Amino acid sequence: MPKLILILLFLSSANVFAVDKDLNTGLLIAPGWELVRMHCGACHSYRLVTAQRADKEGWRSMIQWMQETQNLWEFDAITEEGILNYLSNSYPPQANRRRAPIAKNLMPIM
Repeated sequence: MPKLILILLFLSSANVFAVDKDLNTGLLIAPGWELVRMHCGACHSYRLVTAQRADKEGWRSMIQWMQETQNLWEFDAITEEGILNYLSNSYPPQANRRRAPIAKNLMPIM
């Protein structure tokens, strides 16, 4: 009987660590996700957003680049901070995201 109680406790608490995603966008549901849905999805797919990883300054740099070169509108300070906090918390940098470099012996001879 104690094993059954432990199993039930584990199963009931298992989804505490689950992260909800919006089914329409694939965005993680967390504070600020609606801002990203509204502003980022106006120009490109959400998959482009979710494939990126950066810290807050990296996300700020991407937004500034889009504003300078892609006609992205300026945000008010509260909106920009909400977007940056969401992106940096939900899609932070990850170690080893890129494949390892191709070994020199596998590269074509130049």
